[in-house]
Amino acid sequence: MTPLAHIAALPVRAYRLLFSPWVGHGCRFQPTCSAYALEALERHGAIKGSWLTIRRIGRCHPLGSDGYDPVPGSDPEHDAKSNRNQT
Repeated sequence: MTPLAHIAALPVRAYRLLFSPWVGHGCRFQPTCSAYALEALERHGAIKGSWLTIRRIGRCHPLGSDGYDPVPGSDPEHDAKSNRNQT
């Protein structure tokens, strides 16, 4: 992870340490948004990882989708299925 990505991951780690135990385990997606954020920052760096995280959190609302939603590039089989469905 780049130094800037480490800094960007600090709020996510703080959330997991301080707030996540109080919020509970009612996440709509697998992996959870905080796990997704840490993986996105590690895999794609601070800028793109932060953008992916913001997009993911934006999809997390009552009218949004749910289910398996991995970080792009972490599951090539899922990425290939997503690309076939978009064309």
